[in-house]
Amino acid sequence: MKNFNSGTYISQGSFKSFLPEKINRQWSLDDIEVISLLSKADRQLGRLDMYSDYIPNIDLFISMHVLKEATQSSKIEGTKTNIAEALQKKIDIAEEKRDDWEEVQNYIEALNTAIKRLEEIPFSSRLIKQTHKILLQGVRGKHKIPGEFRSSQNWIGGASISDAVFIPPNKSEINELMGDLENFAHNQEVIFPDLLKIALIHYQFETIHPFLDGNGRVGRLMITLYLVEKKILKKPILYLSDFFERNRTLYYDNLTKVREKNDIQQWFKFFLVGVIETAKSGIETFDQILKLQKDVDEKLQKLGSRMNNGRNVINHMYKHPLVDAQKVQTITNLSMPSVYKLILELEQLEIIKELTGAKRGKQYWFPEYVKIFN
Repeated sequence: MKNFNSGTYISQGSFKSFLPEKINRQWSLDDIEVISLLSKADRQLGRLDMYSDYIPNIDLFISMHVLKEATQSSKIEGTKTNIAEALQKKIDIAEEKRDDWEEVQNYIEALNTAIKRLEEIPFSSRLIKQTHKILLQGVRGKHKIPGEFRSSQNWIGGASISDAVFIPPNKSEINELMGDLENFAHNQEVIFPDLLKIALIHYQFETIHPFLDGNGRVGRLMITLYLVEKKILKKPILYLSDFFERNRTLYYDNLTKVREKNDIQQWFKFFLVGVIETAKSGIETFDQILKLQKDVDEKLQKLGSRMNNGRNVINHMYKHPLVDAQKVQTITNLSMPSVYKLILELEQLEIIKELTGAKRGKQYWFPEYVKIFN
């Protein structure tokens, strides 16, 4: 973009903080490579969005998309909970892993709640604060004023502010900068492609770093919220955290290049490549789910009179692919002997598999389905 200026460093006495330029203004785009990538990204998003209409009961599968996003976004911040662990109950998680597990569960709740609240309130600082509050409830950042913009200086990298890699703007600038960001998101007089708008918003949010903790997770979550609110996607089925995690060094380097070299074009290119790759991956995921559904339905027909109960169990497992006998009983209303017989038959059909190897408290998961998301 012509004449893009990321901002300036402001002396705060013993250190300099970075004050970003406001973004709520008209932008002009003249980079042919960015325009070409934008066209490809729009096409792939359109293809992905078609699945919202094409796949029956698509909401069954969104839960696993959200769970994968939660594990990958949290992984960027250093947590080590994987999909299999995230599916388990807290009591089944080793004591030393519970903090990580809880952060992933908070992310799932925060994203699901934010998507639902979009029906009532717009993409805004208010929604972002509410989402942040859920994200940090009861976990390691719980003392860092969840749901409120910071009232003190923070920094990125380094053991202290004196050796920080980056120092965001002073606390006194946050409300005005976030107001500008929000106005840009909703300014219909600014003619600018929505994918580049949210790319710029994400960069600006990470630069403002308005919270004491959780900025990265909230910033990545905002991308999906924006795409859903603007009806670019009918359903929340695109998540970039997996791409950012696999290209973590480039992710941070490209954000830094914007601040240090005013190179917003390189950030746009990286972001759009992420959208293209992630949309293609999402399309492939849904194709694999459709094939798996067909294969599983053929196997379920071998259950005869128990086919409907088997299908009810599997439909539940498309949302949460880990169950125990008690959950199967809740789903089917069968007696416990009938529950165990149904579970055995589903195992023999190689649809589900016992996870724990224990004699008591057995848990069964849907391995071919989970494999698609791994």
